[in-house]
Amino acid sequence: MKRKLVLQDGRVWVGHGFGNTKDEAIAEIVFNTTMAGYQEILSDPSYTDQMICMTYPLVGNYGITDEDYESKIVSPRGFIVREYNDKPSNFRYTKTLNEWLEENSIVGLTHVDTREITQTIRDEGSMIGLICDEDTDIETAMKKLHDYPLPHDQVSKVSCRKVWYSRTRNPKYNVVAVDCGIKYNIIRQLNSRGCNVIVVPYNTPYEKILHMNPDGVLLSNGPGDPEDVQPVIELIQKLQGTVPLFGICLGHQMIALANGLHTYKMKFGHRGGNHPVMNMDTGKIEITSQNHSFAVKQDEHMDPKIRVTHINLLDRTVEGLAIDSDFCFSVQYHPESAPGPEDSSYLFSQFIQNMNAFKGGAR
Repeated sequence: MKRKLVLQDGRVWVGHGFGNTKDEAIAEIVFNTTMAGYQEILSDPSYTDQMICMTYPLVGNYGITDEDYESKIVSPRGFIVREYNDKPSNFRYTKTLNEWLEENSIVGLTHVDTREITQTIRDEGSMIGLICDEDTDIETAMKKLHDYPLPHDQVSKVSCRKVWYSRTRNPKYNVVAVDCGIKYNIIRQLNSRGCNVIVVPYNTPYEKILHMNPDGVLLSNGPGDPEDVQPVIELIQKLQGTVPLFGICLGHQMIALANGLHTYKMKFGHRGGNHPVMNMDTGKIEITSQNHSFAVKQDEHMDPKIRVTHINLLDRTVEGLAIDSDFCFSVQYHPESAPGPEDSSYLFSQFIQNMNAFKGGAR
């Protein structure tokens, strides 16, 4: 079925629909440069209300596997690829990508020049796009794009509604994870290091979290503008200094806001598995997995207790913060890296060290 992508600047690409071909999709288009891991990407709640364009040219060739989800939520509005393969070669696969997208009402578009789409976004900045039938007239498409309201408060859509648990054998630590759109591999990383994890909704009160007697609190990744998540920003201000904190991606941005720093929306964001980041404490360079539209603004007047610990080598954006006196630290990228490299998994061990030091009275 012939379908097309229309950008808000009037550019058009005609291709073939797959997945949900009955509906239109309208959303901000973002591009991801990762070569594999489309299932993990599509099941990452951080992509809520976005349309993903993959730069790697072949997608679908290993199907969908039951063990590889990063959440139960599939919340992108659209998925754009150069070439879709509907005959997977993978003994683990249980269904095709087309079947999975159709089940989850995700609109797909294939046989378009994804490199050109990516270059357009990179050069011109973030844009809204519409996937619709080929015969939709351009005036109608442009009106829909013009009238599209930018979504807000996406964390409330993807956060769990009730507390849930992920336990491990012979636990040594009790970690509360504030779910703003958490990926399963974050929980797996904590479980593998002897942590029982209590996953709580984003708007859980401070007193209820303290009643769970956590050794540490993790602030998860998630979608949207960090300034929309005021309940978590206020929670951080109450928790900081009373329990070790570790923030990932959106969690990093909210820790920054809770400490008087500011965030801003980037021209086109960072999404992929090959972003070089320098650890300012060690001088080592990590290849990282990233997925974010917002970044923490550099501030020469920031509180001297806040340290910038990591810097992106491509654009010098802030990739990590630490408030050592409060046993609080955060990174903009994804140390759980699903999909992606494993250079940064040491950060979970650092969280463990902070919990040990805090329990030992090091503060």
